[in-house]
Amino acid sequence: MKKSFRKFAEQVAWLVGTPWAFALALGVLIVWAASGPYFGFSEQWQLSVNSLTTIVTFLMVFLIQNTQNRDFKSLQLKLDVLLSTTEGAHPGLISLHHFSDEDLHRLERALKRKRGDHAIEDVIESLTASNSN
Repeated sequence: MKKSFRKFAEQVAWLVGTPWAFALALGVLIVWAASGPYFGFSEQWQLSVNSLTTIVTFLMVFLIQNTQNRDFKSLQLKLDVLLSTTEGAHPGLISLHHFSDEDLHRLERALKRKRGDHAIEDVIESLTASNSN
């Protein structure tokens, strides 16, 4: 079931992220709005779109969260592999996402201190100079 759900979630997340899905949703809203005078802008008419959008949003949250969880996990594993094979990289940096919030804040402060007070222009200039060689 996990594999089937993963494939389904990935397909739906991809599909709803297309311009066609947006156009379809926009079309549904336009048809709904245009039908307002026919239905007298009744409560039933208003509830129809509210119910539809609530149900779709509710279900989409779970599908998109599933794909985001998988994307995060795969990205984290790629970074961990790079760290584990990079000479000089501290092995404690692997799996940072398991650290507590306080530990992450401490690490962030330490990295800021190590970075120093460099202006972004210096960083860009350094990158540009190294790319032109």
